[in-house]
Amino acid sequence: MSTRTLISPARLAEPRAKALYRTVFALVVGGFTLVFLGPLYWLVSSGFKDSQEVVATPPTLVPESFTPDNHSRAWEVMDLSSLLMNTLFYAFGALAFQLVFDVAAAYSLSRLRPVLGKAILGLMLATLMIPATVLVVPQYLTVLDVPIVERNLLNTPWAIWLPSVTNAFNIFLLKRFFDSIPKELLDAAAMDGASPTRVLWSIVLPVSRPILGVVSIFAVVGVWKDFLWPMLTLPDPSKQTLNVGIYSLSSGVPVNVLVAALTIASVPTLIVFLIFQRNIMSGLTAGGLKG
Repeated sequence: MSTRTLISPARLAEPRAKALYRTVFALVVGGFTLVFLGPLYWLVSSGFKDSQEVVATPPTLVPESFTPDNHSRAWEVMDLSSLLMNTLFYAFGALAFQLVFDVAAAYSLSRLRPVLGKAILGLMLATLMIPATVLVVPQYLTVLDVPIVERNLLNTPWAIWLPSVTNAFNIFLLKRFFDSIPKELLDAAAMDGASPTRVLWSIVLPVSRPILGVVSIFAVVGVWKDFLWPMLTLPDPSKQTLNVGIYSLSSGVPVNVLVAALTIASVPTLIVFLIFQRNIMSGLTAGGLKG
């Protein structure tokens, strides 16, 4: 079966058509590369400029006043080591809670088939249609005085961890992957006497490593890049995340040092993406087909 393309192979074989195709392709790829990598290049290059050159108009493409000590100054002045450790603590705590509760919820909806399971899943997915900012006020009032237990969770890790558990998108990804696991494999384990919990632990989780990796990355990056919620729930400077801490200290710091701090804050997530980008794509498409 021949592959259908926008341009027929016979037409593309003509020198004029081939030159036009390559030109358009280069312009499109170059344009998208400039749009996506342009701000990143400005961020990195501005971290090596002095305070006058950063705000100069028009901006310089290559730093003329190369000052590499901006990053060391940002690390010391803004105490980025403490902010970084706080963010790692919150991120991996949220990851642990999401792996436990989201996996349990997805497995229940996929294999245990509870009463009104489809309605529950539909309500979960409906929450994705609600803008996150709309939920800020009710969530804040909840952590300010948690119902039943009547506890104030401000300035505690629970204010970050508990709201992150209710992630409908991750539950949907996990359920879709669990649905793609052959039913015969799980039935064979059940016939051997394995309980639903044993089936989950010994069979489902080992074959679900791709999607678990994707959910883990989303959980860590979601907490890492969040700004509004940590700013509201962590007013204590010693307990703030990296983004909130940099914002709180930005007023008394030179702009070049501030940009250097932002560069340092961006490096971990970029490294995670570059290392695991293939895992992200394979995990997202792993449950696309059943069988």
